[in-house]
Amino acid sequence: MKATITFDEEDDLRTALDGYKWKLVVWDLNQKLRAYMRYDESLTEDQDEIVEKIRGDLHELLNDYNLNLD
Repeated sequence: MKATITFDEEDDLRTALDGYKWKLVVWDLNQKLRAYMRYDESLTEDQDEIVEKIRGDLHELLNDYNLNLD
């Protein structure tokens, strides 16, 4: 597939070109939150609940924007 997109501003072009990097950052963050929940036994129950909520919020935002990390 080919696509041609024209940008008037360099910042808009940079944002479009860096889209995959943003996806990788969000994927890495999701994996870090998952690891905290599953493997970090030093977290208190309150901390674990906060991490779980943040991860849930992240997934909700991805869903709201119709984005998929897979």
